[in-house]
Amino acid sequence: MAAAHARRIQRVEMDKIVKRFPGVLACDDVAFDIQAGEVHALLGENGAGKSTLMKILYGLYQPDGGFIRINGSEVRISSPLDAIAQGIGMVHQHFMLVDTLTVAENVALGLPSGPVLGLAQVEQRIRSLSQEYGIQVDPRAPVWTLSVGERQRVEIVKALYRGADLLILDEPTAVLTPQEVDELFSTLRHMAHDGHSLIFISHKLHEVLALADRITVLREGRLIGTQARIGVTRPQLARMMVGREVLLARTHVPVPLGDDRMALHQVSARGVTGQLALNEVSLRVRSGEILGVAGVSGNGQRELAEVIAGLRPTTGGKIELDGRDVSRHSAAQRTNDGLAYIPEERMVDGVIQEFSVAENLILQDHTRPPYSKRLFIDFTAVAQQSRELVNQFRVKTPSIDTPVRSLSGGNIQKIILARELARNPKVLIAAQPTRGVDIGATEYIHQRLLDQRSRGTATLLISEDLDEVLALSDRIAVLYEGRIMDIVERETTSAEEIGLLMAGVHTTHA
Repeated sequence: MAAAHARRIQRVEMDKIVKRFPGVLACDDVAFDIQAGEVHALLGENGAGKSTLMKILYGLYQPDGGFIRINGSEVRISSPLDAIAQGIGMVHQHFMLVDTLTVAENVALGLPSGPVLGLAQVEQRIRSLSQEYGIQVDPRAPVWTLSVGERQRVEIVKALYRGADLLILDEPTAVLTPQEVDELFSTLRHMAHDGHSLIFISHKLHEVLALADRITVLREGRLIGTQARIGVTRPQLARMMVGREVLLARTHVPVPLGDDRMALHQVSARGVTGQLALNEVSLRVRSGEILGVAGVSGNGQRELAEVIAGLRPTTGGKIELDGRDVSRHSAAQRTNDGLAYIPEERMVDGVIQEFSVAENLILQDHTRPPYSKRLFIDFTAVAQQSRELVNQFRVKTPSIDTPVRSLSGGNIQKIILARELARNPKVLIAAQPTRGVDIGATEYIHQRLLDQRSRGTATLLISEDLDEVLALSDRIAVLYEGRIMDIVERETTSAEEIGLLMAGVHTTHA
């Protein structure tokens, strides 16, 4: 069994790291270092190379060039087992736990145990680590009963149990409530004070500035620079990430509200496994309003979007668009009724990857003017309209004939935006509209959503990024276990209050 050991790692250096994939230079002569007791944040847009660099350090990838040194000695890390033996652990964004096992059984998985698995010894060590670092974990609790924040604590305890001196945390706050983020940061500060080295990968600039001692920025596989946290600002970091000035704050200009464009009345629906995923959800969205939907992942957000879009049947309740009951309308009919839909899984539900940019832009409208004349497609009109949309929505593509699969996530999202907004919809469902896109594309998408608000579109913004919900919404509905906990005014609520609702705790607004 793993046991506590004397601190080994004092300094880790990655020097001249090169990693190539077919057609991509993911890491181009990158240098990175971290010392004991330090929180070092790694920033960069999607595709900047930060995850690749960390996977090299953890032994998941082998570099094509460069060196790794631990305490001044060059080492070769050929696998995660090698990394763990060197005192390096990693907490992945998507947790690596078995739901049906207990906390102790998950921690013991993969450990050399001899003929008998000493779970009592494992449980005792977990309690000791929990007490030492203030991590509340019940070693006998089945993982399926734990919240997202508790599961993350299990991953951290698992790494500590294996003797991790250096811990890599990949987007650790992506699915946490604000209260869970505060608890995590308290734990990480305690670990750093105890001498652990922490590498914090994130795209949230305010979190990086709140936690890190130093910040390294990568862009397009290259090292842009390393800065001490003291004295650096969010705009400076954003400029390093993108290579230009980025508008981080949005002015929420008041917009006259019109009539209800969409209303849900006690809508219920089942998930893919047959469980009740939406439980009598009622809400309304007015013309010129953005209603944000906040919640921890898996609390009914996906089902809500699909039910409104006509992609999932309801088991009860009524959906209205402009006062008309559309509960039995198909997805195509709802498009004709004035509904636009930006799906959560853009590569699966938003585009056909093998189709060109132009073909994806006309997917839903190819039978209508100006794209269609009688039974035939007017390819001249398709090309003209496609070029106009590509220019208007700033889609970076070699041509309108380029297959969508070869574009970046941000540009694919812009294609979906262009297609959906070109119809000037009455109602827009935007599900996780900036998930997986870089800070520059996020800036643009946010502005387009606010532009639609100014034009009178009623928007339902479904996002697990609470900062995004707070930045764009007029009102915020919080989903918990398929129910609306409360609907609050953005101007009179706080992130802490919304975080409690996301955890199922009613606030003074309720």
